[in-house]
Amino acid sequence: MILRPTARFVRPPSCSLQSRPGMRGHLRFPSAKGQRMSTIDFPRVNPKSSDRFINRELSWLAFNTRVLEEAMNDKHPLLERVRFLSISAANLDEFYMVRVAGLKGQDRAGISTISDDGLTPAQQLEAINKAAHELMQHQQDCWIVLKDLLNKEGIKVLEHEEMSERDTKWLESHFMEHIFPVLTPLAIDPAHPFPFIPNLGFSLVMLLQKRGTEEHLRALLPIPHLIERFVRLPGAAIRFILIEEVIEMFLDRLFPDYELVQIANFRIIRDSVMEIDEEAEDLVRTFETALKRRRRGSVIRLTINQNMPDELSSIIIDESGADEGDVFRLRGILGMADLSQLIVKERTDLLFEPFNARFPERVRDFGGNVFQAIRKKDMVVHHPYESFDVVVQFVRQAARDPKVVAIKQTLYRTSNDSPIVEALIEAAEAGKSVTAMVELKARFDEEANIRWARDLERAGVQVIYGFMDMKTHAKVNLVVRRETKGLRSYVHYGTGNYHPHTAKVYTDLSFFTCDPALTADAARLFNYMTGYASPEGMEKLSYSPLTLRDFLVDRIEDEIKNAQAGKPAGMWAKMNSVVDPVLIDAMYKASNAGVQIELVVRGICCLRPGIKGLSENIRVKSIVGRYLEHSRIIAFANGQDLPSRSAKVYISSADWMPRNLYRRLETLVPIENSTVHRQVLDEVMGMNLRDTDQSWTLNPDGSYDRIQSDDIVNVHHYFMTNPSFSGRGTAGKNKAAKGAKLKRPTKGRKTK
Repeated sequence: MILRPTARFVRPPSCSLQSRPGMRGHLRFPSAKGQRMSTIDFPRVNPKSSDRFINRELSWLAFNTRVLEEAMNDKHPLLERVRFLSISAANLDEFYMVRVAGLKGQDRAGISTISDDGLTPAQQLEAINKAAHELMQHQQDCWIVLKDLLNKEGIKVLEHEEMSERDTKWLESHFMEHIFPVLTPLAIDPAHPFPFIPNLGFSLVMLLQKRGTEEHLRALLPIPHLIERFVRLPGAAIRFILIEEVIEMFLDRLFPDYELVQIANFRIIRDSVMEIDEEAEDLVRTFETALKRRRRGSVIRLTINQNMPDELSSIIIDESGADEGDVFRLRGILGMADLSQLIVKERTDLLFEPFNARFPERVRDFGGNVFQAIRKKDMVVHHPYESFDVVVQFVRQAARDPKVVAIKQTLYRTSNDSPIVEALIEAAEAGKSVTAMVELKARFDEEANIRWARDLERAGVQVIYGFMDMKTHAKVNLVVRRETKGLRSYVHYGTGNYHPHTAKVYTDLSFFTCDPALTADAARLFNYMTGYASPEGMEKLSYSPLTLRDFLVDRIEDEIKNAQAGKPAGMWAKMNSVVDPVLIDAMYKASNAGVQIELVVRGICCLRPGIKGLSENIRVKSIVGRYLEHSRIIAFANGQDLPSRSAKVYISSADWMPRNLYRRLETLVPIENSTVHRQVLDEVMGMNLRDTDQSWTLNPDGSYDRIQSDDIVNVHHYFMTNPSFSGRGTAGKNKAAKGAKLKRPTKGRKTK
């Protein structure tokens, strides 16, 4: 792996087919910017062999490597590069807390279930640790580069030896007032058992010698989570010092009779998988108990200083219960997620230029009345380019509208200060019938969801906690309004969460309609959520776990039939992950029939594209940039070249993963209105396919090439500077969008 801004090739260790017996690949690197992308020649892969799949976990590590590469991309402002580095570290922490923890649990239980790509849990863990260790070493290399660049820009991270007398005096006062009171030094000896270190716990370990004697003391100093990792020094200059450096400076305040002999630090990550009793009488109390258990999960990863003395490291390893294979010895900073604290607001020149989301002109045409705008025509709001406030106003206006009689809402993740929750409470207090489908199993948001679910209940909202054996991941809000001709329903279907903060950095689609079929389908879906009765007579909506996957397979089969009949046959899809073997095999079959498939998959992709006789008509790209690509779009050619008005277009809350298709409640919504259809297919999907500035292409072996092109197209910049089709209203009449008609990318993947 090469860490430089022009890196084109990212290959996590053990991710390649070359590592398997009998599978040999040959790499040809791109020779010049703007020329044809590299190719990898592979022999045919048996369509029934496990080799047709890329390992899920290694594919995720490849994604996180692409995130890290953005930290070395000098096209980005410097502090944004620091943010990418911090995100890559935080991502890796969560990956270990959940995915690696799950595999370790299987391994410890003696479960030898083979993954789709043919690996046991133990084999996957070995490959993961090898790849993750390399990734963490490159994170440290990246930090060395960024730290030097920050220093040149006047943002300094200093060591205690660099403190002036004035700085030292200020730090002493700061230490005694703000740090000393919350620290608890702990001796390590038979009378003082090794303490419990919580998940993500960061601690110092040291060997001390009593002054004037040969007596030694081994001690531990856990650093509480609430203490900032970086202490900012006073003055106009932007200067920081790590908390561990500060503590070392004033260690004599904690151990006044001792001198320091050795000091090092370590960090622990614990198993955060929650096990829920499906026979529980009270789901909320069960979750509260499980959350307490999660804090004491087994150690999954232990990172320690590379130069930590063996005497200290053996104590930490033995007492923490970490397996030797889960110990990572790293040079540099541990816990690099904390680097986000260096992103100072006053250096706007080192941040992305601020962007203010547009409010759709179509809603302004109706004086801000969202319901009138929806009655006029279906509408899609494209976040973060268009304001999430439209979604908030949809709920808020429903709460305050005396003609609204009922509101039904799913809530998977939202903010602690959620205006959506406030509006639902307001509606209930106004006497409206309000139902909130709250998902307690939203990982790491469980406590917040319990808290505001109780707030909703106190206000009179009918709170439903969904299914015991699956998550409710669909994003649906149904409003029923009494109008002149009777009751009319309005519905919002989303690809993202009802979260005003993430809506500023995630790209998502909010679809508003009062189409009678789609609103009736939404009502049936809520009845399924609240009453468990499988809905009958769905008119347009597909949903998991019952119909979504089969519906997608049927549409792929339709494209195969079109190809066999000599008609244009193709498929465009955009999502976060492609893992499900049934859908992957369906696409392999379609490729062999001549169906042209273009996938934009930000994260995990277990499909191997471009292999003769298996997937030669499938191309996969990943976009990683300023915004997190999160919307899910699927389009089928339906007998015409893509894009066309005849194409069948859908938006979805679901990625193509087994959990989304079989163990979650998800939606797939058809887009039929001509303006919205054009926006989603020609504009949003088309621009994602055209992007060259933030795109990587997936090779058959699981590696990625960064696209190099003289024709620079940045999908995020495009949508920041061009209003959407459906949101234009009268302001956009008779104005054609720039680049509205987009050609399908060429088979050879030339990027020009």
